Order: sequence, then structure tokens, then C-alpha cells
Amino acid sequence: MEFSRRHFIQMAAALAAIPASTQHVAAADVYPSRPIHLIVQVPAGGSPDIIGRLFADWLSPRLGTVIVENKAGASGNLATELVLRAAPDGYTLLLAMSSNAINPALYDNLNFNFLREAAPVASIATIPLVMVVNPAVPAKTIPEFITYAKANAGQINMATSGVGTPLHVAGELFKMMAGVNMIAVAYRGEASAFPDLLSGRMQVMFSVMPSSLPYIRAGKLRVLGVTTVKRQEVLPDVPAIAEFLPGYDAAGWYGIAAPKGTPADIVNKLNGEINAALADPAMRKRLDDLGCAVFSGTPDDFGTFIAKETAKWAQVVKFAGIKA
Repeated sequence: MEFSRRHFIQMAAALAAIPASTQHVAAADVYPSRPIHLIVQVPAGGSPDIIGRLFADWLSPRLGTVIVENKAGASGNLATELVLRAAPDGYTLLLAMSSNAINPALYDNLNFNFLREAAPVASIATIPLVMVVNPAVPAKTIPEFITYAKANAGQINMATSGVGTPLHVAGELFKMMAGVNMIAVAYRGEASAFPDLLSGRMQVMFSVMPSSLPYIRAGKLRVLGVTTVKRQEVLPDVPAIAEFLPGYDAAGWYGIAAPKGTPADIVNKLNGEINAALADPAMRKRLDDLGCAVFSGTPDDFGTFIAKETAKWAQVVKFAGIKA
């Protein structure tokens, strides 16, 4: 009995001597022990929802059950606040989007600060846009369009998918950098704007590439440039707008974020699994089909990217005087 008691005391002392960091690693090793909830900011069926479910399907066999929940409303602010207010334990994650970098400048009374209260986990992809015009517009290049727009200041209608959306601010960034005056006309989503663009009531739009490709290939719309820094493989002969307006870069994006305070062990584990998904040829093919360009990196890389995007769009929103 005495030996057993002495042995127990020695074991307890040894456990107490284990560094706290080692104990924390041991705890992280069992993560996750229950379902993870991935919150998507839009209704089911759209591209963000599809991407969220792709990654839930990838992560579930590796981490356990990942449940996708759609919490639409207030341009993504409802879902974002829900996640930021959740326990920082890795069980509630957000499919972060470019709106998270735009909304801080659009809304004066947000109940949260995404930059300060979110823990970036992993970037997923960017979504290239294209600048398309109705064929009646005489310009065939970006420089020609800028000249045309300056000669017709205030007379060119620019269709958008809604106030403050990535398509809208991409156009406002172009206006700011090119020094042109176009009238932004908001529609209830991109699909609603196409009929007026095709008919000529609207002259120009910054559009998600997969949405415009059928019209471009049919000759119903003319593409002048892509909004990413580099040209895109699917349109190799179409220049980047940045070739004429150095520094121009406007694209939507997706990533994963968690509440601030989520343990680094958990963040790094999730980051590793997501980057493994992005390296998988089948996943890359699915993302390509959705018009996405894979964008991987560390949590710090993603955090730096979000900060730069937030600062950039704040300037554009202020320049354009956009209000939600």
C-alpha cells in the first residue's frame, strides 16, 4: 500500500512538472472531439455555399463531422458577428469573403471589428472579375475606353450587382484610378443586370468571369480586361487592367476565419488541412470550374491580405461616397 501511495505521489509530481505548453499540445491533439460548424454568409445554392460544402466534405473524413450552416442577412454581417461571438475553440468557423473587407467602410455602426476580432485561419481562393462592355461601345481596349469615358463624362452607365458589392467597388476603383466619371446603377444581383447590359441600356459592367464567359464567347459582350494583377489562363489574350493602370487589383476572395483567441495549435491544424485540400488536383479542378484561382498560405499571410484589402476598399468607398 505504501509503495502504491508513494508511486502515485511521484506520478502526480511528474505531471505537475510538465510544461503548460506541452499540456496544451496534448489537449489540441484531441481536437476535434465534436462536430465543427462552418457558417456561410449567403443562402444555400450560391458559389460561396458550394465552396463551403466542398471544404466541409473534404474536412469531415479528416477531422470528423463538419456541418455547414447558412446564416444570410445584412451583407454577411449577421453570420460574421455570430462567429466572432462564439467560443474561440475551433468549433465555429466562418467562410470569410471579400465583403468582410468592404463592409467596415460601408457600415458606421457594426457591432464588431473584423480585423481585431477574427483569427485568420486559411485563404482559399480569389475570384477574378472581367470588365465587359456592350458591343455598341466603340472602345476595344482599356486605353480607348478611358479616352471614351472622359469624352462622355457622366453619360456612361455602369451596372453593378448591388451597392457595396465586390463588383461595384471594382468599378469604383477603376473610376478612381482612371479618373473617369461613370454612373453606377445597382441591380438585385449580377444576373439581373445582364439583360440591360446586353440590350445596351447599360454600357459597362465588372462581372464574375464564369458569368460573362458565355456572352463573351458568343460575341454578345466585349471583354476589355481582367481585374487581377496577372492575366487568366481561361482568357490568355485578354490583358490585365493593371497593365494599363499599374496597381489595379480587384477580385473577390474566400477563406476561413475563427474567433480571436482560438488556440494556435487548432488554427495551424485547420490551415494544414485546408492547404492540403488546395493541393489536391480534384479540389483544384472543382475550384477552377467555379471560376476561382487557388490562393493558399499561412494564417499570417491571410491576415496580412485581409488588412491590405480592408485599407484599399476603405479608400475606394470614401472616394465614391458609397453608403450601405
